Amino acid sequence: MRVDVFTIFPDLVEGYCSASLVGRGRERGVVEVRVHDLRAGASDPRRSVDDSPFGGGPGMVLMCEPVFAAVEAVDADGGLPRPLLLLSPGGRRFDQQVARELAASPGFSLLCGRYEGVDQRVTDHLVDGELSVGDVVLAGGEAAALVVIEAVLRLVPGVLGNVDSPTEESFADGLLEYPHYTRPAEFRGWSAPDVLLSGDHGAVARWRRAQALRRTLAERPDLIEARGGLSEEEVALLAGIGEGRLLSEHGYDG
Repeated sequence: MRVDVFTIFPDLVEGYCSASLVGRGRERGVVEVRVHDLRAGASDPRRSVDDSPFGGGPGMVLMCEPVFAAVEAVDADGGLPRPLLLLSPGGRRFDQQVARELAASPGFSLLCGRYEGVDQRVTDHLVDGELSVGDVVLAGGEAAALVVIEAVLRLVPGVLGNVDSPTEESFADGLLEYPHYTRPAEFRGWSAPDVLLSGDHGAVARWRRAQALRRTLAERPDLIEARGGLSEEEVALLAGIGEGRLLSEHGYDG
């Protein structure tokens, strides 16, 4: 997989993508991340990429000329992985489903906005779409781009050391992940669940499934609703671990 990132802070993005799991994926040759400086598309000696908005108002706007020039130069030099997505609060909400869609593609590109945003002609005539990582205001798209990169690339086979990790984590089945414990088995009087120490893999799997359901129903019932609700088997599983009250609070007869 290849991911291209366009930003005015290439060192920031490159530094992050050279470390941790993304960096290991690059070292193994499983993924390729190319970071491009938008200032390379500037035409003046000061390498200007922004200007004040027409009509007045606070802040600055990324100009269309250097953005188009930077993107088109890469596209002309061997092609640009598409789609090219602008990180923007008005874009499609980025979630695990979108991450899976992008992970199934051969590659994609990200454009990091800055200041008050980008010239609308970039949105209308250059990018293929927009992505939003949430209803928050950031100084620029770099942090959002890193969220997208890590969420997507960890789904690419060979990036994570454990091939089962992407299938057993939060949102993999529309659920939050079950709780985790490690050594010591007892800490300050708080013990890890006996079932996890039992060596009974079937019992561990049932406990983890029940805990994922319990946690999701309690903390993110919207995820349960998005899955079409709990199945009879799932209701029975939660009832079996004493979660009848939680089930009743959410309209299930446990």
